Amino acid sequence: MTPRDTLGARIRDHFDWPLFISAALIAVLGVVNLYSATSVYSGNRAELYISQIQWLAIGGILGGVLLAIDYRHLERFGYVLYAFGVFNLILVFAFSKDVRGSTRWIDFGSFKYQPSEFMKLFLVIALAKYLHDDPRSEGRTLKDLLIPALIAGAPALLILKQPDLGTASILMLIFFTIAALTRVHWQSAVRFVGAAVPGGYVIYNFVLLGYQKARIETFIDPERDILKTGWHAHHARVAIGDGGLLGTGFMKGTQNQFGFIPDQFTDFPFPVFAEEWGFVGCLVLICLYGFLTVWSIHIASQAKDRFGAVLAVGSAAIIFWHAVINMGMAAGVVPVVGVTLPLFSYGGSSMLTMLAAVALVMNVSLRRYGGVPAPERL
Repeated sequence: MTPRDTLGARIRDHFDWPLFISAALIAVLGVVNLYSATSVYSGNRAELYISQIQWLAIGGILGGVLLAIDYRHLERFGYVLYAFGVFNLILVFAFSKDVRGSTRWIDFGSFKYQPSEFMKLFLVIALAKYLHDDPRSEGRTLKDLLIPALIAGAPALLILKQPDLGTASILMLIFFTIAALTRVHWQSAVRFVGAAVPGGYVIYNFVLLGYQKARIETFIDPERDILKTGWHAHHARVAIGDGGLLGTGFMKGTQNQFGFIPDQFTDFPFPVFAEEWGFVGCLVLICLYGFLTVWSIHIASQAKDRFGAVLAVGSAAIIFWHAVINMGMAAGVVPVVGVTLPLFSYGGSSMLTMLAAVALVMNVSLRRYGGVPAPERL
């Protein structure tokens, strides 16, 4: 049997169907929801959901490539990929165009991409490599986590400068999730929580911009400025409430069809879905995200090495925190920070990142079985 036949047999015999099916169902629901979100109010913008299907196809090819390459090859390039991601974040300030007050995309003619999306993956790989190279089993102190915190903090600050509070927060949440695996001493955890209060005060008063502060203030008092900073969250909650138990029906949600939900393609697709499919539909979607997360953690627990375990947990954290924050800001339980719903929202960079994250977890799953040798060092 040739090496190619062997690889094909491994993928066929150990392909993680539960992970694939759950991710595929979310993506299909996302396309259906996007069709409705673009149907009436936007003037039947068919190019958006067609583009989404194209990105799904491209992401599927990318996922296949990632699945074919042993994830342990990524370990040796972890810091190189991280440096490449940070370099792209710096390029944003030189080549990006201002869009609604933010500079987040790099344009190459008709093609553009958002470096901060791919930085999430590069961060996970870099943190996995760091913990793989320092595989101590005893608990860590805050001092021991200083370097990983700097690895996460540097790109987070660059992204916050764009400004993009949502993505910067996601990067730090990924770090905290991975740090939870390192068995931090409880004394250090208490000190961190104590330092978080004055740290939050400093960030709020000296780092956040005016509109970011306004979103937080609107979150605390939702009725303070409904016509401006509170518009998104208010109509998102109205749409969710209109859905009731079973929803209004496909393409029959008034909040969506009459254009009351802003950014219903990217940041607020969940209220569109909730209005049309109701509590039952939302419960199905939430369960799919929950299963995807729990199954990924299960895969991490069975990984053959620390690098694979951190890679699986970090990739799951990307999807989990995106889902929690996006649905949370739609429901009014977290401030509006502009975070997409993974595998569901419209966007090429976001879709490719989420599909790549799923592929990395599947890669670890494929190679957690015996008889799959580790790659040789170069």
